[in-house]
Amino acid sequence: MSPYAVKLAFRHLLSHPGQSALLMSGVALGVGVFIFMSALIGGLATLLTLRTVGSIPHIVLEMPDRDPAVLAPQSGAQVVLQKDLSRRQQIAIWQPVVPIIEAEAGVTAVSPQIRGSAYVERGQALAPVGVIGVMPGKLSDIADIEGAIVDGSSNLPTDGILIGSRLAGDLGLRTGQVLRLTSERGRARSFRISGIFTLGVASADRQAVYMDFTTARALFDLPTGISRIEIKVEPATDAAAIAARLRRSTGLKTTAWTEDNSQLFEGLDAQARTGTIIKAFALITIVVGIASAMLLSIVRRQAEIGIMRAMGASKRLVVSIFVLEGTLIGFIGAVVGALVAWLVLLPLPPVSEVESGGLPIDQAQGDFLLAIALTTLAAALASILPARRAARIDPVEAIGS
Repeated sequence: MSPYAVKLAFRHLLSHPGQSALLMSGVALGVGVFIFMSALIGGLATLLTLRTVGSIPHIVLEMPDRDPAVLAPQSGAQVVLQKDLSRRQQIAIWQPVVPIIEAEAGVTAVSPQIRGSAYVERGQALAPVGVIGVMPGKLSDIADIEGAIVDGSSNLPTDGILIGSRLAGDLGLRTGQVLRLTSERGRARSFRISGIFTLGVASADRQAVYMDFTTARALFDLPTGISRIEIKVEPATDAAAIAARLRRSTGLKTTAWTEDNSQLFEGLDAQARTGTIIKAFALITIVVGIASAMLLSIVRRQAEIGIMRAMGASKRLVVSIFVLEGTLIGFIGAVVGALVAWLVLLPLPPVSEVESGGLPIDQAQGDFLLAIALTTLAAALASILPARRAARIDPVEAIGS
């Protein structure tokens, strides 16, 4: 593009500053809508993911299921091996597996656990609970139990337990009290309540009971093995791929959180498509606005274009001038719109700190550079048709009019 075309394009813009400013303001508004929708849709997806998987494991490793196997037929009869439901599935040799998991890219936390069902006795009342035995220092590796304590402390002595606030409310329990736990294996023991937590998940707050790893081993009669290994990964959306790799490297059954939350992904996908449609309409509005303004500008400057053509200006030069003019309008308007949107979104809190009822707008997902690039490209494309129309103007007719 010749310097002469650049000079004339800038001259056209500056000759009508009010009109140019109005056009750029419209572009800036469209870019602001684009960025706001990107930040809102992305922030909402992040918030839903955090609320859904914040207190659950992203991947669970367990022993593979031992399904009934068909043996070799004998005397024409088909013999099967029945699955033994009386035996508890456990990972007998688990210590060598932990370093393999920790070395996997994306894994942020690994928590071997002993789990089992039990019931709490409180006078004449009985309440079913799920007991989770955690290793020292790994209490909050999966769910932030330490940060969710509302009464007492998160310390777990061998005779202490942590219970949810709903369970405490249902049975009228408070810290320091002693209650009796009877496991599915028939073993019973009395524990003192060390702390009460509130995770905000009804099932956990009503049924989860945390205790020391060694104590849980004795309560559920697991002398060596463990029930499962729970894992956190980053980002959480990579859980399925990481689970597949761990399945191959460990030989264990791996279950990613995405398998039980497919409806959430369908909702997020529909939400993302809606955001894309809204952003597309914002770009279409910018294209139509710039194209209309360029056509009006060409009509007003027919005599000027005719003089340029009569003085030897080529059609290519005329096209270059008007395409560059439209591109400048798009680029400057996009930069201004992105800057204003960034300043507006700057004071908003991170998605993880958004209170109930607030807008989960994530500035980091605003797609600022993408908005500027797409708007500039759209403005250039919108200017091509008017520019070609300007290049086809007959010099004699234009000067005569």
